[in-house]
Amino acid sequence: MALYSRSGRPRPQSGGFELAAWYYMRLSGVALFVLALTHFSVQHFLTDPSNQTANWIFSEAWNNALRRGTDWLMLVFVISHMFLGVRTVTMDYIKGGARVLVLSALYLVGFVVFAMGTIVVFTVTIPGA
Repeated sequence: MALYSRSGRPRPQSGGFELAAWYYMRLSGVALFVLALTHFSVQHFLTDPSNQTANWIFSEAWNNALRRGTDWLMLVFVISHMFLGVRTVTMDYIKGGARVLVLSALYLVGFVVFAMGTIVVFTVTIPGA
């Protein structure tokens, strides 16, 4: 008898990576909800949106290590959640050698996007500021 989540997707019975990914998708979804709500609240309720320009983001918002860390954490959860979801769909619908090719491309794109986002969050500064 397979146990089902409320979404109807069966929980993997084999254990290992598939079960860990199944749990991670649920936990990262909750974390994304909390982080996105926190990000929205800070950006739009605690600060005046009419003053928020690109210069403001770099000089004020990202001058705070906590805000940069929160943005990076949200980036990590978004990218990992998205690519695990696409991986699940790929595993469901693509068979054979094409699956290996698509998954390899998916992992490469995921790594590149994650690396570029991390570089932006941690290194971007305003010239002359």
